[in-house]
Amino acid sequence: MQKEREILALNAFDRSRASAMGAELGEAVQRRLRSFGKASVLFYEEPIRMERAEGVYMFDLEGRRYLDLYNNVPSVGHSHPRVVEAVRRQIGVLNIHTRYLNDVVDVYAERLLATFPSEIDHLVLTCTGSEANDLALRIAKVATGRAGFIVTETAYHGNTAAVTDVSPSSRPGQPLPSHVRVVPAPEMFRNPVGDPGRRFADGVAAAITDLERSGVGFAGLLVDTIFSSDGVYSDPAGFLAPTVKLVHERKGLFIADEVQPGFGRTGTAMWGFARHGVVPDIVTMGKPMGNGFPMGGVALRAPLLDCFAAEVKYFNTFGGNPVAAAAGLAVLDVINDEGLLQNAREVGRHLMDGLREIGNRHIQIGDVRGAGLFIGLELVTDRDSREPAPELAITLINRLRQRGFLIGAAGPFGSTLKIRPPLCFGADHADMFITACDEELRAISAA
Repeated sequence: MQKEREILALNAFDRSRASAMGAELGEAVQRRLRSFGKASVLFYEEPIRMERAEGVYMFDLEGRRYLDLYNNVPSVGHSHPRVVEAVRRQIGVLNIHTRYLNDVVDVYAERLLATFPSEIDHLVLTCTGSEANDLALRIAKVATGRAGFIVTETAYHGNTAAVTDVSPSSRPGQPLPSHVRVVPAPEMFRNPVGDPGRRFADGVAAAITDLERSGVGFAGLLVDTIFSSDGVYSDPAGFLAPTVKLVHERKGLFIADEVQPGFGRTGTAMWGFARHGVVPDIVTMGKPMGNGFPMGGVALRAPLLDCFAAEVKYFNTFGGNPVAAAAGLAVLDVINDEGLLQNAREVGRHLMDGLREIGNRHIQIGDVRGAGLFIGLELVTDRDSREPAPELAITLINRLRQRGFLIGAAGPFGSTLKIRPPLCFGADHADMFITACDEELRAISAA
C-alpha cells in the first residue's frame, strides 16, 4: 500500500525546480521564496501567476482562463458583485469590533442562526475556521471537564497549535498527542463489508473507552461532515446517526466541522450534518462564509456557551466586524436568491453521472462519490486490488492545469481528486471537465 502523505504536500510545487524554470516565472517564484521561505506552499509543477477571477473562472497574468474546480472559499462565485458591493459599502461607513451595537452584525447573526436546528441558538464569530475549531475544543473541554478528542485518521481541522494536534494529516508519522485518538473514516471503497455507520460507531466507542482508561477522559468527537481530507465520504446518508447517539450516551459532545461542507455545498441542505439527521452540539464554520472575506464562526447550544463564558472571557477583535457581517449577509442572500442549493444538487448529480460514465472506459477510475458539488474521484492502479494511484493523480492534475482546469487532491495517499467548484458551476462547465478528464486519461494510458 502507498505511504500516507502530509496534506500540504498534495499537489505542491517542488521548490528545488525553481532554478530550472523560465526567467520570468522563475524570478517570481524566487521572489516568493525570498520573503516566505520554506513556509511557502505553491500549487502545480508550474506555479500560476494569478491576476483576477470572476464566477467559476480565474485568469492568470497572461490572460489565460482557468475553470476553477478547487477553491471552495469563493463559494458563490469569484468576485460576486453583490458581495463586492456589500463589502465596499460597509467599509466606507463603519468597521469596528463587536463591543458597539451595530445592526448589520445583529441581523447577520439572526439570519445565520435561523439556518440551524432550533437547539443551536447561540453564535461566536471569529476570523478563520482554525480559530473556530480552536474555540470549539476549548468550549468542549470546559463543558465536559475532560480533555480527550477523537478525530478521523486523515483529518484536517486547521493550523493553530491545539487544532494541529487534532489534524493527523498535518503531522504524518508523528505520534499522537496523549489526549487524541483516531478512528478510520466511514468509507465503503476499500472497506465495503458491513454497515459503515455501525463500523464507525464501534471505532469511536473503542476510542472513548481508551481515553477513559487513560485518565484523560472523553470531551468530544470532531469530524468534517463530508470527510474531505479522508477522501470525501458522504454516503449512505444517515450513517453518522449511530455515532452521534453513542457520543451523547458517553457524555461527550459532537462537533461538526462545516468549514468545507457547509453553506449549501452538499446540495441537500445548508449544512453537511443535515444529511445524517443529527443535531450537533457545536458547529464550526469558516472559508465560504464571506466568499473570500475572512470569516469564521462557532454556532452552539446556549448552555455550552453559558458554561464557557462563566470561566473564560473570550473576545475576538475582528470576529464579527461589520464588514465581515455585510459579506456574510450577501452570501446568504445569493445562496437563496440564485437557487444555489438546487444548483449544487442538480449539477453535482450531472457531474458524478458523467464521471461514472467515463469510468466505464478508464480502469484508473476506481470510484466516484460525494454529495452536491463536493465530489471525490478515486484513482487506482488496479480495480481489483484498489491500489491507490497518487502518481497518476499528480500527472492528471498537472495535465488538467495545462488545459485550463484547476483541481486538487485529497485522501491519505493523495489519490483522490477533490472536486469542489463554486456553487454557481453549471452543467456546461461539468461537461467541459468530464471531456477533459476523459481525453487526458486516454492520453496518459497511450503514453
